[in-house]
Amino acid sequence: MRQEALMTTLRFPRPSRPGLAAVAALALSGCAAGRPAATPVTLAGAGPGVIGFDDLVYSASLDRLLVPAGRTGSVYLLSPGTGNALSLRAFPPSSGAAKGHDVGVTSADAGLGLVFAVDRNARVLRALDPQSGKVKSSVALAGKPDYVRYVEATREVWVTEPALHEIEVFSVGRGKSSAILKHSGSIRVPDGPESLVVDSPRRTAFTNSRGGASLALSVGKRRIKARWKNGCGHSSGLALDEDDGFLFVGCREGKAQALDTIHQGKVLSSVAAGAGVDIIAYDPALRHLYVPGAESATLVIADVGSRGALDALETVRTAPEAHCVVARARRFWVCDPRNARLLRFDDR
Repeated sequence: MRQEALMTTLRFPRPSRPGLAAVAALALSGCAAGRPAATPVTLAGAGPGVIGFDDLVYSASLDRLLVPAGRTGSVYLLSPGTGNALSLRAFPPSSGAAKGHDVGVTSADAGLGLVFAVDRNARVLRALDPQSGKVKSSVALAGKPDYVRYVEATREVWVTEPALHEIEVFSVGRGKSSAILKHSGSIRVPDGPESLVVDSPRRTAFTNSRGGASLALSVGKRRIKARWKNGCGHSSGLALDEDDGFLFVGCREGKAQALDTIHQGKVLSSVAAGAGVDIIAYDPALRHLYVPGAESATLVIADVGSRGALDALETVRTAPEAHCVVARARRFWVCDPRNARLLRFDDR
C-alpha cells in the first residue's frame, strides 16, 4: 500500500488571547491583523476537478479521518495530527458526472480493524483492510446508499437507503469469516432516513425524517422507539454528545438544534447559521459544534453549555458548496468540492 503525503503542514504565528467577543472570523485568503487563514489540504492522486464530498467521519479505532472522495473511488485515511494519508481504492473511479455529491464512494466508517465503504453508483457495500487495501468482502445493496455506520454493540453495519425509506442491516462474520458481510434485516424509516449516528453505550441509533423529526432506533430490536419534533423545516445532518446525551440536528434552512435524548427529545436550544446546512460535527473535548452553510460559504462555531445551550462564538469563511465538516483535537476540516480538497482550521 502506497502512503501518500498530503500538503506540508503550515506553521502559523502564535495568536494573542482576545476574549470570545473579540474573536474575528478566519478568512480563506489572506490574513487580517495577523490571524491565520485556512490550510488547504490536497488529496494526492485525486486529480483536478470537482469531488462531490459528502460524509466525513473520525474513526477512534484507527485514529484517522475517513474522507470518501466521490468520483475517485478512493477513501482517504487522514492522520489528524500529521496530515499524512493513505488512499484506499475502495471502488473503480466513477465515470458519472463529477458535479454534486451523488457520485461514487461518499460514505465510510470503521470497526473490527476494517473500513466499510459504500458506492452510490454501484450500490455496493465493501469491507477493506486499511493496511493492505485488500477488499475482504463485498455485497450488493437493495437501494442507493447514503450513510454507512458500524454498530459496535451488535457487530453490524447499517446502511441508510432513503429512496427505499429503510436502513439495511448487515452482520459481520466471526473467526475465519470475520470480514464476511451478510444481509440480516432492515429497518423501515418512513420519510427518511436522513443521516445516522450511533450511541453505543445506550444501544441507540438516531436518524431524521426529511421533515422536522428525529428518530431514536433500538439497536437490538431494530425498530423505531421514539419520534421527536426537532424544530427543523428540513432536517439534515446529526452529531452526538454521548456523555450528556445531547443530539445536535442540522436544519437545511440555516440553523442547528440541540435535543435532550435522555428526557424525551426535548429541544434545548438553537443556533443560527448560514443557509444550506447539511453535515455537522462536534468536538467533545472543546464542547464545540461546527455548522457549515453550503449556500452562505460560512461555518458557525457554537459552544455547547452543560445544559445543552448553544452559543455562537464566531463565523468562519469557507468555500462555495462546502456542506460537510469533521472535527478532532482542536481542529476541524471542511470540504471544498469545487477544488477537490479539504480546508483545515485550528480552533483557537
